[in-house]
Amino acid sequence: MPLEWSGLSPELLLVVDRDSGEPLRTQLELRLRDAIRTGRLRVGERLPSSRELARMLGVSRGLVQECYAQLQAEGYLVTRVGSATRVATGAAPPPATASAPPVPPRLLADFAWGVPDLSGFPLADWLWATREAARAMPKSALGYGDPRGSAELREVLAGYLRRVRAAAADPERIVVCTGYAQGLGLALRALAGAGVRTVAYEDPGSPTTVSSAASRAGMSAVPVPVDELGIDVRALAATDARAVVVTPAHQWPTGVALAPERRLALIEWARSRDAVIVEDDYDAEFRYDREPVGALQGLAADRVISLGTVSKSLAPALRIGWMLCPAALTGAIVEQKQLSDRGSPTLDQLALATLIESGRFDRHLRRMRATYAARRSTLVAALAEHAPEVGVTGLAAGFHAVARLAGPTDEQALVTAARARSVGLYGMSACRASHAPGPVRLVLGFGNIGERAIAAGLAAVGDLLGGR
Repeated sequence: MPLEWSGLSPELLLVVDRDSGEPLRTQLELRLRDAIRTGRLRVGERLPSSRELARMLGVSRGLVQECYAQLQAEGYLVTRVGSATRVATGAAPPPATASAPPVPPRLLADFAWGVPDLSGFPLADWLWATREAARAMPKSALGYGDPRGSAELREVLAGYLRRVRAAAADPERIVVCTGYAQGLGLALRALAGAGVRTVAYEDPGSPTTVSSAASRAGMSAVPVPVDELGIDVRALAATDARAVVVTPAHQWPTGVALAPERRLALIEWARSRDAVIVEDDYDAEFRYDREPVGALQGLAADRVISLGTVSKSLAPALRIGWMLCPAALTGAIVEQKQLSDRGSPTLDQLALATLIESGRFDRHLRRMRATYAARRSTLVAALAEHAPEVGVTGLAAGFHAVARLAGPTDEQALVTAARARSVGLYGMSACRASHAPGPVRLVLGFGNIGERAIAAGLAAVGDLLGGR
């Protein structure tokens, strides 16, 4: 038979049913918890005494006391000596607003940068690799293990990076991390511990990412200009930096590859300054005009920390990356990793090792390289048709291009006007150290947008870009 209690709030009605088969205490806890979560019992509202509520519901006082104690332990209620039991501050939601937040309209085309084709993730292969890894792994692999990461993955990665990236990869000096952001943070904290006080970075580049990581490591960050040959090493030498973050294989965001003479000059700078180069080896797998340029780390393993991830080759959500560390810094980086999180998830590491060893990872890369190449061609053709005055660069690798507008244009006004036509465009000003507009350049990502959407989107904004 259901028993009811109408509480202080007029909309609150508690019901417990002896015939439901569910314990009465469980019913009462669920009803009170739900009333607090939904705001029917408000912050600070007084509940009846355990004796009073027990009488109203026809249950024992001990049952109500146990219920109140459980909800107090969970943070829903607060009880003070000599005072009533009340709803705790922060336990109930804030009052509802008069209107729900607006829902962003769906875009006809979104040229967001830095996102791979999420629909192309090889889910069946990943599930197969996870099952195979779980079946084969020893029980000891379920412990904390080596903070550098799975020995099996480090061995596989070393072979893969030697073969594909011409890296001087030693599994003993590989540290598995949870992506580029963590790897950069570990590297800068280890460098700060070695006495480095200033890190340089490319401009345009990733000013917010590098500056934030440098600040957390207690370092200052300085921008160094990039031209058509890559980072200006002479300008770098004019700073007091003893570390620099670069993207030599495919500069972010201009798309240029670091010229051979600049590579050698950069390494010479590092040796003469007793400095370290932090290489962001992103997008290297997706080169269209020739074989990918080898990692800078292969030329100077003692001066380069090379960071790689599967965020672009597979998916960002996997959170798997790696660091090729110089011998002199490996211990400090491992210590930082240990302090950070004691190591990355082992099963995911073993699954990646299985995927690479099976050849399925290479097969996936070949498939995605063809997909991105087709989208790249569609983008070039659509710009030629709808905005022929626009120059396009940075197309040798990766899945973004740089559109160089011919005439004077307000970047933000252009982005806003395109959004009004349901097209997402993104300016390069966010990639500049000063965030100043400068010459209008758009970074057009085509990784996570299909060919039809590319063509339709550029047709919709062609006149805004200077087309006829």
